[in-house]
Order: sequence, then C-alpha cells, then structure tokens
Amino acid sequence: MKEKYDRDRSVPDFSGPVITISRECGCPGKRLAICLTEKLNSMDYKFEKNIPWKWISKEIIDETAKELGVQPGEIQYVFDYTTHGALEDLLLSLTKKYYKSDRKVRNTVALVIRNFADEGNKIIVGRGGVAITKDMPKSFHVFLEAPMEWRALRISTKNNLSIEDAKKYCIDVDKKREEFKNFYHGRGSDYTRYDLSFNSMTLSVEEIADIVIAALKIRKII
Repeated sequence: MKEKYDRDRSVPDFSGPVITISRECGCPGKRLAICLTEKLNSMDYKFEKNIPWKWISKEIIDETAKELGVQPGEIQYVFDYTTHGALEDLLLSLTKKYYKSDRKVRNTVALVIRNFADEGNKIIVGRGGVAITKDMPKSFHVFLEAPMEWRALRISTKNNLSIEDAKKYCIDVDKKREEFKNFYHGRGSDYTRYDLSFNSMTLSVEEIADIVIAALKIRKII
C-alpha cells in the first residue's frame, strides 16, 4: 500500500469525497452510515468517480492487519480502545516474533483510513477519522450526541446492564474514543471540530441523513 498520509501537500488534492461519523457512546453511528450510503447511492451521487458510496468499519481492521502481516485478532485490542504500557510492549516484543507496538498499529490505522478516504465515496465510522481526514478539501465531518439518560437506556437494553452501569460504560467508552482521536491530532486541539453536530434523541437517522446530504450539496462535495 502506498503511504499517502504524509504526502506532499503542494500537490493538488483530488482525493475524496469522504464523510466521517463520530459519536457519543449509544448514538447510532453505524445506522447513520448505512442510511447515508443507501441514500447517496440511490441518488447516484458518485461525484467524478464511477464507484458507489461505501461505509467503512470492519475493513479498517482487516486492512490494517494485512499491512502489518498479523491476524486481525492480534490488533483488535487497539480497536477496542485499550493500550499496552511501555513495559508490556517490551515484553510482548521479546516473546512474539511479529508483535507490533500500539504506536505502529495506530499509525497503520491512519494510513489505511487515509487511503480509503483518498479513493473517494467513503463513509468512515469512528476510528479517529475526523483527525485523519480533516485537511482534505472534499471531507465532511458529523458528530452524534444525546443526553446521557437516553444513551444509557439504549446501552442498558443492548448490553443487559443496569442504568448506572450503562452510564459508567458510556463515560468509559467516550473517554477512550477521545484519547484515540487525540493520538492523531494532539490533546486539546480544536482542529478536529465537526461540520455538523446532531442530537440523536430528537432527530431520527433518516432526518440526520437528509440534513447531511443537503449540507454536502451546499458545500459542493456532491
């Protein structure tokens, strides 16, 4: 795979378009990605590239593992927003022939996401996508949020947890996702502000998708 993430920015950028979806825990990021994909393809918004829109999630894990020469299960911990400490990295590198450090895995994730984005007509769900693609002219970044009580109720039902445990789960996942994003653009940076943020409690997935498509037209991304 050709590494494009650090390529010369003096060259005109014809990559994209790409949409990233970030969300608070409990908000319907994948459902929105599926809805947007279906709507964009049915409306034949293929931009200048004759390829259908596609939402990307599991493919990032598979392609990253392929690039690193390991099995997807060996790097799944990174996608579960967990990390190895420096000592653990050292010990594992001594005991596993093909062990890859957290930093190596995360840098490869960035390259994989960037290459998907460069292909165009992609919707990236999570994985720090906003930080990795924000500089692309034909990129659009969506954030889904909602009140904690609403999110906790959804997580409680989905994972068979008490409301209090669901709240703790949401807080933990949100923190880990923020740390994952910070890895790519630094802690405290406001460069990764989103183009649009939506309240998932008051707006349906269909309504959010329609608003995003209208914004894409206004921005001439489609």
